[in-house]
Amino acid sequence: MKQPTILVIIPALNEVETIGTVLDEIPYIVLQERGYRVRALVVDNGSTDGTPEIVTSKGAELRREERRGKGYAMRHAFEQESADYVFMLDGDATYPASHLPEMLSVLEADHDVVIGSRLKGNRAPGSISILNVLGNHLLTLFACMLYGRKTSDLCTGYWGFRGDVLPRLELTARGFTLEAELFAEVARHGLTMGEVPIHYRRRPTPTKLRSLRDGARIARTLIRKRS
Repeated sequence: MKQPTILVIIPALNEVETIGTVLDEIPYIVLQERGYRVRALVVDNGSTDGTPEIVTSKGAELRREERRGKGYAMRHAFEQESADYVFMLDGDATYPASHLPEMLSVLEADHDVVIGSRLKGNRAPGSISILNVLGNHLLTLFACMLYGRKTSDLCTGYWGFRGDVLPRLELTARGFTLEAELFAEVARHGLTMGEVPIHYRRRPTPTKLRSLRDGARIARTLIRKRS
């Protein structure tokens, strides 16, 4: 009988200070004890700070996507790789990989998709500004009303999927509109989505997100995908 597989995808751009922590926290032993073969794949988005060297020193797989943008990085991985269960989390160590077993349990219970919700969980002091919390709540409410689906954290970067649903998702995102596209595609295909409250940590390096500009792009993406 073929051993089921888990793939953890981590997009990274100049995350030399944190990518090692992210890879070290993946609970390989716990997941292997549940019968899975686990792979970690970092999609490097043009790093110039030694991130790829850290990845290879940790024994993780490395792919390169020179087109800048998280959307490009994740689309590259989704198109080239496959597994029974696929997870994505950021390379900045804000999302603890320790939540992976909980998220896997949700998928095993016949959900197609699962998110790690920062807004339902605990947020470390300084991890997200009041402005970003407010903006995230507003964008989440807008998405729920527009698509008639519930979610508590539209912009979370922590997602899990049953592998067989990924080929059905039509994604065009280049950057931080990826999560909005994922939610829109989940709604469009009538996929079931669960949530796990997570702990969200403070990023030790400057964020690449620009609140107002990226928030406007996310709203436009939601409208475009709904039309």
